[in-house]
Amino acid sequence: MFRQNYSSSLLEEAVDQLATLPGVGRRTALRLALHLMAEPRENVEQFAGSLVRLKRDIRYCPTCGMISDDGKCPVCSDPRRDGTIVCVVESLRDVLSIENTGQYNGLYHILGGIISPLDGIGPGDLRIRELTERLESGRIGEVVLALSTSMEGETTAYYLYKQIARFPVTVTAIARGVGFGDDLEYTDELTLGRSIKNRQIFKP
Repeated sequence: MFRQNYSSSLLEEAVDQLATLPGVGRRTALRLALHLMAEPRENVEQFAGSLVRLKRDIRYCPTCGMISDDGKCPVCSDPRRDGTIVCVVESLRDVLSIENTGQYNGLYHILGGIISPLDGIGPGDLRIRELTERLESGRIGEVVLALSTSMEGETTAYYLYKQIARFPVTVTAIARGVGFGDDLEYTDELTLGRSIKNRQIFKP
């Protein structure tokens, strides 16, 4: 493991913090820290301030769970979206991936994770009750299950199917263009777009 002696505890602290980011090792963290040191102070303060504001001021859509500056998110408040279709995803990253395909015009519901007993995540930790409450309105005609094709994703999809089977809705799943075990955020846009467009009836 890369480790270096630093001449400054402040630099070491900055590297330690940057290295906590996903995909950032200590070598990359050091390069980033040195880059920030070389930047004008006002640029660094603006950079740091944007992160503080992101954490402090970000809001979540009360309907779908997506981030929003205030109130409902742009998707839920867009009258051009098809309000009869709800695509159930694990996280915001999946929403962004699907939106980038341009192949889906319905609404979303972010679960906030998937069922994973090994990680201590059960159905009660997810936004499943909020989903069934949306279905109780009677305005939704199709639920698209767009979860990762891992074992945990499949387990979550089956659990959701059992929970929403009592509602008069069609339950579909993205087509198998997405390989088993793949996360949606790492699937190329063409494959993901075709998987959404060619979704099929969910078969538990």
